[in-house]
Amino acid sequence: MLYRLCYLLALLGIAVAPLKADESNWFAVTIDNDLLVGNDDGYTNGIYFSWFEVGDQNERHLPHWLAAPLSWSLDMESVKTSLQAYSVGQTMVTPEDITIENPPINEIPYSGALLFNYTYIAVEEAHADSVGTVIGVVGPSSGAEATQTWFHDLIGANEPEGWDTQLQDEIVFQLSRARLWRSWSASDDRMDLLVLGDAGLGTLSSYVASAMLFRFGDDLHRTFATPLLINTRSANPAAIEGGWYLFAGVRFEYVFNAIYIDGNTFRDSRSIDYDQSQIGLTTGLAYSWENVSITFALYESNISDEATRDITRFGTLTIGWRY
Repeated sequence: MLYRLCYLLALLGIAVAPLKADESNWFAVTIDNDLLVGNDDGYTNGIYFSWFEVGDQNERHLPHWLAAPLSWSLDMESVKTSLQAYSVGQTMVTPEDITIENPPINEIPYSGALLFNYTYIAVEEAHADSVGTVIGVVGPSSGAEATQTWFHDLIGANEPEGWDTQLQDEIVFQLSRARLWRSWSASDDRMDLLVLGDAGLGTLSSYVASAMLFRFGDDLHRTFATPLLINTRSANPAAIEGGWYLFAGVRFEYVFNAIYIDGNTFRDSRSIDYDQSQIGLTTGLAYSWENVSITFALYESNISDEATRDITRFGTLTIGWRY
């Protein structure tokens, strides 16, 4: 049923095989689901499997060739540590009523995606930079229909009837570049304010964004760069080695194109009109033990735009462990 996802996981295993298996490596599973916010339409589900390689001052890893399109924009001279994240994931989006075989044309179209993502993060004393590359497929080849049908049958939920109207197969990509500043921190390192600037370009989506994130907790300086993983869906903000924190943030974004809403790039397909200017809110908790980290968060944006509100409202859980 999930053979396509397993195939990509195998490819990812080959890609990261050269990584040194030591205490700096992490594995994480991230699950997004709108049921966590009491809703079962729009952004129905996403699951991502990620591998992380963490460098230090004595071993700063250079960006993988996958980051070549934007790695030239990084200043590697003053990097203190680095993080490389490899991730595969499957997402699915459905309209409001999945029992309708031919959903209304003005509702979010059925779509699924199977994606591979590479993100490189370079961390300095008070700011961090990231570059990312996403490649994948949107459409029937993503396997989203089979996954949702199997899962709904497993839990006894309504069978989705409208997948024959989904977006058609299309290879998609996205390049992203972001910088995060730790613009303020308390003297005891129990509170801080992070400011983010971010942009992406590709057929998957193109956007420019800025965000602010307030955190309260313990040992914040060591983990201030992890919110850069949110957009790539490699993971949620993370705490490590006994640290923890609460976080809340706001994001301002302008979307130029998004395939889940605009439809296929090079052929006619279902699509809807939407507000391209978006405001998003997030809140959550990150907690860790020595070798395990867990984060739960809620995301919601487009509160005033009924057409796309459901696609940007979901809960998400990340569990990571060091190996």
